[in-house]
Amino acid sequence: MKEKIHPKYEFCTIICACGNVIHTRCVKKTLNVEICSKCHPFFTGKQKFVDSEGRVDKFLKKYKKKEPKNQKTEEPKNQKT
Repeated sequence: MKEKIHPKYEFCTIICACGNVIHTRCVKKTLNVEICSKCHPFFTGKQKFVDSEGRVDKFLKKYKKKEPKNQKTEEPKNQKT
């Protein structure tokens, strides 16, 4: 490995929005997260609605499949037989 190209690997504090504090090692001194294993619905078994800003609705509105327009079969107006 080359020397002096890797970041410093030091002790880190992870702080969750729920107040949980985790001590580990990382390249940053502190990390702030919104959800952790103490408050995540998968681990707690409680359903929690996280989408407070309507992000899911905004996504669905933006990427909703558009219905194809009904294309009328136009008959020629001046058709001679």
